Amino acid sequence: MKGWQQIALGFSVPLALLGLWGLASVAGWVQPYVLPGPTAVLAWLWQSFADGSLVQHAAVTALRVLGGFGLGLALGLGLGLLTGLLPRFHAALDPLLQGFRSIPSLAWVPLFLLWLGIGEESKIALIAVGVFFPVYLNITAALAGVDRKLVELGRVLGLSRWELVQHIHLPSVTPGFWTGLRGGLGLGWMFVVAAEILGASKGLGYLLEYGRNFARPEITLASILLFALIGKTTDGLLATLEKRALAWRDTVHRGGD
Repeated sequence: MKGWQQIALGFSVPLALLGLWGLASVAGWVQPYVLPGPTAVLAWLWQSFADGSLVQHAAVTALRVLGGFGLGLALGLGLGLLTGLLPRFHAALDPLLQGFRSIPSLAWVPLFLLWLGIGEESKIALIAVGVFFPVYLNITAALAGVDRKLVELGRVLGLSRWELVQHIHLPSVTPGFWTGLRGGLGLGWMFVVAAEILGASKGLGYLLEYGRNFARPEITLASILLFALIGKTTDGLLATLEKRALAWRDTVHRGGD
């Protein structure tokens, strides 16, 4: 399938849903206080963009996600390599981390508010938790799946422990790293909503709650659409970087239709 065909196919379903949404609004199938029409949402987006408030809210949210993403990535990569390469650290730390993974995101909120207050630190910490686990899990899974024969071959060739890591383990872990990176970014955008709904005066998550509290569904719906648009854009950027970083792989999607 050619590139323009993939793009056209990717836009076909959203455009069809947009048309159905507009038709439902014009035909009166749903009440405006339940699902406002596209024109109402676009009007609010344009007005908020024109006065600069929308850009400010989006920038605040993006900076929070960026900070939490960087922190979660550093911790996930560091602990993932540590527990994946050293069995004793895996035996000591992995059960605890797997237990933490089962804790719902909202359960962390009161603890972070108690420890870090209602400032930016608690929000970034909550986002970092969401980013950490996909990165950590994919790194450890990739290291556990390294072909034992390659490691044995490296030892036969006289490679040192660091050379084994450099030439065998790290190349093997790269695809899993990118998978964890994209999964972590997606959860980062999800966790920022919880962080901003429960304690923020700016941000897209704040707009979600504002629209609900003041019966402005067009604001809530516009915020959801912005989350989808920005999240998809950032994931697309990571996907492009992943494609370039893993260009050496000969996969079906790269070499076939």
